[in-house]
Amino acid sequence: MREEKNLKPSPKNLQQKPWFWPAIYAGIALAIIALMFSYNVLVTKKEENLLTETVAKEEIPEQQQPIIETNATQENLKYPFDEAYLEELTILQDFYDFSADAKTRENALLVFKQTFSTSSGMSLAINSEPFEVLAAMSGVVTKVKMDAFTGNMITVEHANGLETRYSSVTDIVVKEGDEVVQGQPLATTTENDWNPTAGIHLHFEVLENGEAINPRKLLAF
Repeated sequence: MREEKNLKPSPKNLQQKPWFWPAIYAGIALAIIALMFSYNVLVTKKEENLLTETVAKEEIPEQQQPIIETNATQENLKYPFDEAYLEELTILQDFYDFSADAKTRENALLVFKQTFSTSSGMSLAINSEPFEVLAAMSGVVTKVKMDAFTGNMITVEHANGLETRYSSVTDIVVKEGDEVVQGQPLATTTENDWNPTAGIHLHFEVLENGEAINPRKLLAF
């Protein structure tokens, strides 16, 4: 039994073998090479993914980029009609502003069956004739209300927190959910039973964060 135990090589004897240390060094070198290869593969894969994402973004057609809202926020409010008729415009009723002078406030009162109400917008007429109503700013049509008594109304929401309303209109050419661009035709002016003395006109309102504001603050009426 002792002779069999003596036949087993001890670690000390292995170290004395001429091939022992070269084998150890070769194993360490292979391990280092394997680590370097794995690292290079990982870095290369990340670089390829980054390059693929960059190329994919560059290949998106310009018209598919979300530029509608960006452009809308950069727009300034325009008149809701062809500006060529600006000199022929008549302001029938003004926006009721508590800080305005007495004459302006009086002109902003609406009377129906001896009942007074304040105007939340401006009633506009051009030679007492029908005229085409245009979108004052790009946006989305959120409501089309058909009411012959008070006048049909179109509501358009804009990306900058503004909302515009166009009342006393007919021949409406847009519907709820439509995206419109600034200057796009929406309808044609008409008269209504709520404000019959105004005749053919457009009642134009501007709201900011849900509150009616004086259109004069944004337009040089």
